[in-house]
Amino acid sequence: MSEETTNLAARALTMTELIAYQEGAVVSRTLIDKKIGTLTLFAFGAGQGLSEHTAPYDAVVQIVDGEADITIAGTAHHLVAGQMIIMPANQPHSLRSDQRFKMLLVMIRA
Repeated sequence: MSEETTNLAARALTMTELIAYQEGAVVSRTLIDKKIGTLTLFAFGAGQGLSEHTAPYDAVVQIVDGEADITIAGTAHHLVAGQMIIMPANQPHSLRSDQRFKMLLVMIRA
């Protein structure tokens, strides 16, 4: 376990406080990085996003602050804080928002 992960383990955490927004940028913080998968928190500045890409693993996105538009295999989904979506492996997906937002990405590699 990394020192940063050790510092987070066995504590009650508020996800929105674990990462700060940076204007015009995407900031990420890896919370867990294991062979079987990762937990990464992202903070997107207004107008930021990720262009369409694929991943070889299933992933879950949970919006923890704000709202975002997530497109999976050509179908658009609008998610708000508290909602999540499962992105199937090998399906093209992208996300963006005109306002800033934070999300938790859970990548499952098994």
